[in-house]
Amino acid sequence: MASKLWEKNVQVDHDVEKYTVGRDREMDMYLAPYDVIGSMAHITMLQSIGLLTADELTQLLAALRQIYGEIEQGHFAIEEGVEDVHSQVELMLTRRLGDLGKKIHSGRSRNDQVLVDLRLFIRSKIEAVVSAMTRLFDTLQAQSERYRNVLMPGYTHLQVAMPSSFGLWFGAYAESLADDLTLMRAAYDINNRNPLGSAAGYGSSFPLDREMTTRLLGFASPAYNVVYAQMGRGKTERIVAQAIANVAATIGKLAFDACLFNSQNFGFIRLADEFTTGSSIMPHKKNPDVFELTRAKCNRLQALPGEITLVTSNLPSGYFRDLQLIKESFLPAFDEIIDILTMVNAMIGQIKVNEHILDDSRYDLMFSVEEVNRLTLGGMPFRDAYKTVGLEIEAGRFTPVKEVAHTHAGSIGNPCNKEIAELYRRTLASFDFDTYHKAFDSLLNTQQP
Repeated sequence: MASKLWEKNVQVDHDVEKYTVGRDREMDMYLAPYDVIGSMAHITMLQSIGLLTADELTQLLAALRQIYGEIEQGHFAIEEGVEDVHSQVELMLTRRLGDLGKKIHSGRSRNDQVLVDLRLFIRSKIEAVVSAMTRLFDTLQAQSERYRNVLMPGYTHLQVAMPSSFGLWFGAYAESLADDLTLMRAAYDINNRNPLGSAAGYGSSFPLDREMTTRLLGFASPAYNVVYAQMGRGKTERIVAQAIANVAATIGKLAFDACLFNSQNFGFIRLADEFTTGSSIMPHKKNPDVFELTRAKCNRLQALPGEITLVTSNLPSGYFRDLQLIKESFLPAFDEIIDILTMVNAMIGQIKVNEHILDDSRYDLMFSVEEVNRLTLGGMPFRDAYKTVGLEIEAGRFTPVKEVAHTHAGSIGNPCNKEIAELYRRTLASFDFDTYHKAFDSLLNTQQP
């Protein structure tokens, strides 16, 4: 069994080890490639301040690139008895390079190692989430344009209220994603700061060049204050989780609408057969299971910021083991929201819209406001027009004119899809993913950075 980095003469009790390690080995597999990249930047900096020779750096970088390739090929595992990914990488280096492998930990603590691993992981995963959001945004906009002139009932209090359109319905969720992207950008900025060099939260007596590791890892800036860098653990995850939760809230609402509108009582849309399931005893059923599961998954993701808050809310400054548990819910959340966005994008792209909803007389009364407005435009005071139409409805004499002439910004006739697209694209363009891609490429290149 491999010894712990911190272990001295007393071996830890097996049950205590099992309890404290928990699912950390499993969760650390998410962080493995980023741990290697963080170590590559750190040792490059160590060589620049004289703690490694140029030859030692060359050997270490070559070995770390080899380990990174093994991770990418799925040939990496955290061995039984090895505490975490940091220990596994260092163990692999010492097996290959002897005592030289032990030098990579100079000027670091596992505290700032996991901090930098998390931030590198989060940054990469936010990019993947943004890509999935963008694909769904484009699909929603395309459907909004395709069905912009197809009217449907709008509801307040789940009562038929006023005319709406499928152009507005699809477009509303596109604009909601544009707002979600703005919050995701803010979370990205908060995450995109380098904690490496904060060590256990109080810095190091080594003359670490934190600006250099910031540049090598493609961060926008260091997390300057070493105490605050450590305090960022948990806070960063909570902020990013809130950004994910906002996307989930948008998709959860869309899923609820889709389930409702797909039911026979509404019949506004029809889901593609491949996105529905049948009943074991009712041969006519086509259940919207995919949207129902989407709704539940989105609700679960919306609980994540609260869970992180409860884990961290009574912790003072400094590191505490409580923070380890956040990984168990937080790290898989990215794959969950990406899967949701990918599935919903496929479903939305194949939804069939009922273009004859208004043939049903149950929706006649939603044109009452249009009649009030017509009378008002003809010179009748609004309150008199309202009363006149109301009395006609009560007497059963109201005959709807099933046409609308909404022209103002954001209305049925002018849904502002181009403006919404510009809003989204402006935020999307402000993400600086290229900087970290170039930094990673430089570190992973066969030439010394």
